[in-house]
This record gives sequence, C-alpha cells and structure tokens, in this order.
Amino acid sequence: MDDENALELLQRYRRDRRVLLDFILSGSLIKKVVMPPGAVTLDDVDLDQVSVDYVLNCAKRSSLLELSEAIRDYHDHTGLPQMDYVEIFPPVAVSTPTPVFAPSPVVSNLSRSESFDSTHEKELTVDDIDDFEDDDDSAALEGFRSKRTLNDASDLAVKLPSFSTGLTDDDLRETAYEILLACAGATGGLIVPSKEKKKEKRSSLIRKLGRSKTGSVVSQSQSAPGLVGLLETMRVQMEISEVMDIRTRQGLLNALVGKVGKRMDTLLIPLELLCCISRSEFSDKKAFIRWQKRQLKVLEEGLVNHPAVGFGESGRKTNELRILLAKIEESEFLPSSNGELQRTECLRSLREIAIPLAERPARGDLTGEICHWADGYHFNVRLYEKLLLSVFDMLDEGKLTEEVEEILELLKSTWRVLGITETIHHTCYAWILFRQYVITSELGLLLHAIEQLKKIPLMEQRGQHERLNLKSLHSKVEGEHDMSFLQSFLTPIQRWADKQLGDYHLQFNEGPTIMEKIVAVAMITRRLLLEEPETTMHSLPISDRDQIEIYISSSIKNAFARTLQVVERADVSHEHHLTLLAEELKKLLKKDSGTFMPILSQRHPQATVVSASLVHKLYGHRLKPFVDGAEHLTEDVISVFPEAESLEQFIMALITSSCQEENAEILCKKLNLYEIEEKSGTLVLRWVNSQLGRILGWVERAIQQESWDPISPQQRHASSIVEVYRIVEETVDQFFALKVPMRFTELNCLFRGIDNALQVYANNAVNDLASKEDLTPPVPILTRYKKEVGIKAFVKKELFDARMPEEPTRTNEISVLATSTLCVQLNTLYYAISHLNKLEDSIWERWTSKRSQEKLIKKSLDKSKSFPQKDTFDGSRKAINAAMDRICEYAGTKIIFRDLRVPFIDNLYKPSVSASRMDALIEPLDMELSQLCDIVVEPLRDRIVTSLLQASLDGLLRVILDGGPSRVFFPGDAKLLEEDLDVLKEFFISGGDGLPRGVVENQIARVRHVIKLHGYETRELIEDLKSASGMEMQGGKSKLGADSKTLLRILCHRSDSEASLFLKKQYKIPKSSA
Repeated sequence: MDDENALELLQRYRRDRRVLLDFILSGSLIKKVVMPPGAVTLDDVDLDQVSVDYVLNCAKRSSLLELSEAIRDYHDHTGLPQMDYVEIFPPVAVSTPTPVFAPSPVVSNLSRSESFDSTHEKELTVDDIDDFEDDDDSAALEGFRSKRTLNDASDLAVKLPSFSTGLTDDDLRETAYEILLACAGATGGLIVPSKEKKKEKRSSLIRKLGRSKTGSVVSQSQSAPGLVGLLETMRVQMEISEVMDIRTRQGLLNALVGKVGKRMDTLLIPLELLCCISRSEFSDKKAFIRWQKRQLKVLEEGLVNHPAVGFGESGRKTNELRILLAKIEESEFLPSSNGELQRTECLRSLREIAIPLAERPARGDLTGEICHWADGYHFNVRLYEKLLLSVFDMLDEGKLTEEVEEILELLKSTWRVLGITETIHHTCYAWILFRQYVITSELGLLLHAIEQLKKIPLMEQRGQHERLNLKSLHSKVEGEHDMSFLQSFLTPIQRWADKQLGDYHLQFNEGPTIMEKIVAVAMITRRLLLEEPETTMHSLPISDRDQIEIYISSSIKNAFARTLQVVERADVSHEHHLTLLAEELKKLLKKDSGTFMPILSQRHPQATVVSASLVHKLYGHRLKPFVDGAEHLTEDVISVFPEAESLEQFIMALITSSCQEENAEILCKKLNLYEIEEKSGTLVLRWVNSQLGRILGWVERAIQQESWDPISPQQRHASSIVEVYRIVEETVDQFFALKVPMRFTELNCLFRGIDNALQVYANNAVNDLASKEDLTPPVPILTRYKKEVGIKAFVKKELFDARMPEEPTRTNEISVLATSTLCVQLNTLYYAISHLNKLEDSIWERWTSKRSQEKLIKKSLDKSKSFPQKDTFDGSRKAINAAMDRICEYAGTKIIFRDLRVPFIDNLYKPSVSASRMDALIEPLDMELSQLCDIVVEPLRDRIVTSLLQASLDGLLRVILDGGPSRVFFPGDAKLLEEDLDVLKEFFISGGDGLPRGVVENQIARVRHVIKLHGYETRELIEDLKSASGMEMQGGKSKLGADSKTLLRILCHRSDSEASLFLKKQYKIPKSSA
C-alpha cells in the first residue's frame, strides 16, 4: 500500500509540475520563449527535463527564455538525468511527448555499440548530447538488465585488419542500420512515422521494460505488426535514436526521387545520404559534422581501402576520391556560403567518381543490379556483425530475443549489398553466438553456436560459385599468415577452445556438460580448418586422436604443476611432500576418469591410458631421486613408498579397466615402473636380517641362562620359550607395521629366520643330554654253561668279540638330568610347537590382509600362492619333534638303565627266574611313571609313557639275551617269562587308563618272540642256528624266525651241557665263571 501511495503521489507531482510549467511558459510571465532546435510547439518539448529554477529566474527578470539553456541547466545541476522514478515504478499512464532534443546521458554498457574485440574508447561531452536523442532511455534500461557477470572475450577477436580511417564500432552500427533500412525500403517497407503518431507512442524505455505477467519481454511487433514493427524492434535492439531513424528513412526516400525503377538497395547509401540530408536537420553543427565524417569514412573504406574487385583503369580516380572526401569535410569549417558551395560541388564530383567504382563487375556468383560500395569482405562482415548483434535480448545478454527468427530472416535482405552467402552467414553467426557464450557463460548460446557451426558446409558440400567466392576472401593481419575467411573467424574459436581444453581440469572443474560441448566445437572447427590452405595449418595435428592427446597432455601437466605448487607450500612436518603429491594425484585421476575421460574417450578410446600414463611419468620423475637415495627404512621412506606404490597400482588398474586384458598387459609393460617393491624389498630384507640376528642372539642367551624350572604348577614349561615367542611376535608386529610394499621374498626371509631361531632353541635344549649308549651299561661278554658234553663240530665261526667290556663307570662320570628337568624340557618344547601353529596362522592371515589391501594388479608379483602355507616352519617342527623324541628316549633309558638299574638290569631273574620275578619291579616302576605323569602335560603323557615302555622292553631283552654269566634259563622258564611279560603289559595298559592295548601289544611283540625261543629244546635251537647261518648268507632267516645272534645268545644262557659243548666247539665261547 505504501508503494502504491508513493506512486500516486509521484504521478501527481509530475502532472502538477508540467501544468505549472506549461502555464508559466504559455502566459505573459515570460517575455519570449525560444524553442530548442527541432521543436515547433511546447508539445515537442519534454517539460520533465526543463529546469524550473532557470524558468523562474527568467520570469523574475522578464528576460528571454531559451528552452535549450533551461534543459542544459537542468542536466548541469543534476548530473545524469534523474530516471530513478522510472526504474522503481511502472511508467506513468499519461501521454508524454517523445523528446526530440533531450541530451543523452553517458551510457556505460558497450554490449551493443562496440565489438567485443574493440579497444576504442570514446569520451562524450555536452556538445555531443544532441545526437543521442532517445538514449536517455538507455540509462534507465541499464538498471533492468540482468546482473550477469561478464567474462573477457578478447581472445576471440576476429582475425581481420583494422580500419585506417578510424571507424568506430558505433560508426559501424549506425551504418549497418542504414543499410538495413535501405534493404527494407527495397521491399516497400520503409515508412516515415508522422509526428502525431510519435506523440501517441509510449516512450521507448517503457516499451523496452514492458513485461507480461510471465515476466518475458513484450514483443515489439505487438505494437506494430509486420515489417514496420520488426524494423522498430531492430531500431531498439541496435540502440538507434528515433531522430536518427526518421532522418535516415527520409533521406533514403528522398534519394529515390527521380530514380524511377531504381531499387533502394542498389543506391550508394552513404553518398545518397550525404546528398539528401542537410545541416538543418541536426540539432547542432557538431552532431552534423560527426555524422558527415562517418559517412565519408564509410565511403573511403568501402570503395577505396579494401577493394574486393580490382580498380583497373579507374584506379587513378581513387586519389581524386580521397581529395574530394577531404574537401567535403573541410567545407564545414569555411564561411557558410563558401562552405555550402564547396560541399555541393564536391558531392557532384564525388558522385561522378564513386558510382562507376561501385558498379564494377559483380563479386563471386552475385549477379544483377548491385552497387558494390561496401567492398572488401572484412568490411562487409564487420557491418553484418553489427546486424547480427541485434538477436540478443537487451535485458539479458545471455538470451536470444523472441523475434530472433524474424530478425534473421530480415537480415537476409542485406546479403545482396554486403555480399553475404549462406556459408558466410553461418560462420559469422556461429562466431557471434560463441563469443556471446564466452561473455555470458549461457549454455543455450553455446548450443546455438554448435548448431550454426554444423551448418557450415564442408568443401565438398559447397557449390562451385561458393568455393570460388570463399577462395577470393583473404585478409592480412599483422603477426598472422595470409588468412582465408573461415580461418579469420574460426581460428579464434579454435584457439579459445584449445586453450580451455588444454587445461580442462581447471576450466571445467564444475562439471563435464560444458566440456563435452566445447570438445564438439573444437572438433568441428578443426575439421573445417583442415580443409583450408596448408600454409596456415601446419600446426594442427593430423587426427582427432592426436588433438585429444594434446589436450590431455597439456591439461595433466598444468594440473600436475598446480598440485605440486600446493603440496610444496603445504606443511610437510608430518608427511613427506611426495606422499601428499601421490595422494593428490590419485584424487586427480579419480576425478579425471570419472568426469573427463568419458567425454574424451568418445574420440580417443585410449584417453584414460594417455592420462594415467602421463601422471605416472610425471610423478616418476619426482620420485626417482628419492628412491635412488633411500638406504634405510626411515620415516620418509615408510611414508612415501606405500603411497607411491598405491598410486602406481591405481594407474595400472585404470589402464586395465579401459582396455582388454591382453592390451592392458602390453601397455603396463610400457610404463617405466617405479620398482618400489624391489627397492622396498631390499630395505625390508636389511631390516629383517638385523632383527633376526637380534632374535638369534637372544635365543642363545636365553638357553644358556635357562634353569628348566616350571613357571608355575599350571604353566609347567620354562620361561625362556615365553620370552622367545615374545621377541618373535614383537618382530612380526614390527614387520607388518612397515606399510611399505613387500614381496613374498621378504616374508619368506622372516619365516626362515624365525624357523632357524626355533631350531636353534630346540637343538640347544637337548645339547646337554647324554646319548643312549652313555646311559646303558656295557654288554657283558658271551659265555657258555661250564659243564661240557662232547659234540662233533661242523663249522668254526666267531660271532663275538672276546675282549673284556669296559668297567661300568661312565654313567657316574656324565651329567644325568633329573626326571623333573626332562619333563619341563618336554613341556617347553611342546609349548614351542603348539604356539608355532598359532604364529604361522597369524602371519599368513596378516600377509593375506596386507596383499588384499594393496589391491595388486600385477599377477606376477603375488607369488605367495605357489608356496604351501603350512610348510614354512617345517624345519623347526622337525627339530622340535626330534628333540622331544630324544628327551622321551633319554628319560625312558635313564629310568630303566640308571634309576632302576639295580632291581631291573642287575638283579632281575637272578639266581633264577622263579627266584626273582617281574612283580618286584612294578612298584618302583610305578613310582617313576607317576612322577612323569605328574609333571608332563596331558598331550605328552602317552608319548613319554610309550618311551618308558620301550625302555622297559629294551631292559627285559637285555636281561634275557645279554644278562651275563650269572643268568641261566631253562626251557621251562619260558612260561614264567611269558607271565612276567603279561604283568609288564598290563601295568602299562593299566586297565584302560594307560596306553592303548594295541600299542602295547605291538611294542611287546618283539620280546614275546624271544621268550618263545627260550621255550625250545637245545637241539632245536642248535639245528636252527646251523640253518640260520646259511640262510643269512642268502638274506633269509631260520625256520624259527630268529637271526643267528639271537639264537646264539639264547644258547649262551641255556643251562645245558649240550649247548655249552656246541658253543665251545663252534664259536670258542669261554666257559662261564659263575
């Protein structure tokens, strides 16, 4: 409501102001009112721009009032016209006469009047104001234009020579509009609006700002349909004042007077306007001089400076023409009578020279009545450019106006005058659209530009006349080669696109949509330029793939350089700059492959390979000095190597994913690999070897200091093995904490080192154990029963060593470990082998996890699959098992042959079997067995008890086969021996709580066979011994299944004269002393 009240109040103030001024000026308060130039009555004056203070001062003094001075005073005191009320509120619905003389403010927007490649700046003064009658509306228009950020388009300046006459963009724009009016007049569409109709029109600003409910600009043709309305739209679009429009229309119509049958578009327009428009039609002299100077410049540029057709015999007249142009310009500074006379005569002479020049033979394929005054193609296309600029919306530079199709159709009428063809039109229009896209970043304009580029025909699609015409269009620009028409317009587009795509990571960081279109622009312009003369195309690559590779190479290098700068400026106190660089490059490649490569791969299937390979190479140059200088696993090495390897693997994954596996393998081999694993492996091996040396030294010290006491009743192993595993596991943890790349070689080295350390531990654990031979007493010499019975000898053979055995004193000299110590050793070794499996599984699990995290692509690098995962500690397993077996054997032998030697080895079956039975040994044997079972861990009990069983059987065989001269056996003792063996068997079976019956039976089978032999008669044994001697020569045994040594020993212990005599005759065995 407040805004509406303010609007009503403002409208009331304006109406009251105009009524009061009209009353003062019409009444007798003013002595005389002098109208400004061009105004007849007060209706022709815009009272809003008359200074009230100036009028009141004149009324007070009763002096002459010059309205032009009142208007000038209004603007001098207010600066620029106060148009804010128009910008804020809708136009006043009161018919306001359109001012024909109001000074124009300085307009800062150059989007219409100047080319985007123009650097010309023009300063306006108060003297220049009258030539911009309607441009006061433009100042208000600026407030309604879209607040769009405009970009620099200087790189897109078309490659055309500059004008020697100094023609400005405003000059070209106004001349282009004059040509448009002339061409429209050729169709009868040129009408000069009357003053009454002008009064009824809304102001041009109101028309420009009038919007429908949907917010779109109201079409200008709605107020005046057909060609008339379209020309009015063009006038507004090209920012031509109504005064200039009317003046030009009237001049063109006057030029046709007396020229019956002459088309308006065949007139030499600048000359005709010079002849038909006089000084009196301008508000002041300076405006006329400026207008006339423009026309003279246009004549010189069009007819003389850039001729498309040679002058021939009329060439000498060009100098005369220049002289006449200079005299016409000079005439304005002569006294009025002389100046007018000189101007008239010069114009007459100018017509005589200019008309023949303009009517030379036609250009290209253009025929008919054509006046070639706008000659030289670059002059033509610069004029056509100004016409094409009218297709853009005045309120939003990034949009096309609603009447674009009608405007383009209207512009075709100028083609005859300007020598425009379809190819030239599409090329110019594409350049205009593309340049406007660059300025506004509006995607719609880019799409229109691509559409126009696609309409430009290739060489083979052009007609003969078109090819000849284009071939003739060349221009020479300083710093450039002689350029054809297409090169002049498309080369800037091509270079701009190349520059953008040469750093697409920076230019298209927001998204790939625009990039895809720019690639299309680059490829289309490139294809068109490739057909142009090779003299200027030597720098273009041969194929699209080559061009794409250039884009990728350039952009990757630029992105790499930027990334390197960022990394080098970053704080590297925590991470090495090569680590940060690898991380950033991986991010770069991820975005590259996900955003840009899908676009570039459409034109280069291996774009991803090119990109990834170049990043690999660039980073490799930076990495190589670091890798070469790495000697130890420092913090920097541990930081850089994993990221470098990860980057390389990511690059290889990209290459593999972008092409077939066979090709990927070939492409990956072409990479100069960083060889991080090899270098890292060497450093890791050094570290592993140093750690393993430390472990080995510690193991040896731990063994030397070990007392073999159990840690606790529950932990019945020694503490040294716990310490060994602790240091081993610490080393393994440190190994896997090294995040550097590794091969299986390093892991295998770790395995072998640990394996060797545990072997050393196992071997050292049994180093102090005496051998079985040291524990067992010497075997007595064989003797025979002392009573002899004669028997014929048949063979003489010695099967025994008659030397006396050593005294049994060795067992007292050697250090024999206690049974409890042996049990702790056994438990310790069992702890070692049981934890070995856990250690091995843990290492393999962590290794597998490490390899999977590295996501290796190179199959050849992962050779761990060829190694069985359960053989890695075979050496230590065998060593530990062998040590355990030795301890078990030692413990059994020690108990039977040393601890129980007296009751078992020395006294069993003495003096006879019946007098000393096995039952007497069960109690001491049970005590020893209980001690073993109390200390040895459960899983080892059967193993140690089996060893005790084996030692017991060895002791029993020792007694019945090598019992010495004090032991004799009769065949009837076999039954008793059998019973004793069963007693021993049941003791170890222990009613099912001991060893398995089958195990015991298998063990005692060998003893049972010997006892069975004791039951045979002497004659049978002798006969079997005789046969056994011959059978053993042939590798067999006797019929009783015994070897000769066993049979001989049984006979030596036989209480029988026959046996004694046989042994004496055949083996010379001495007689027993017992």
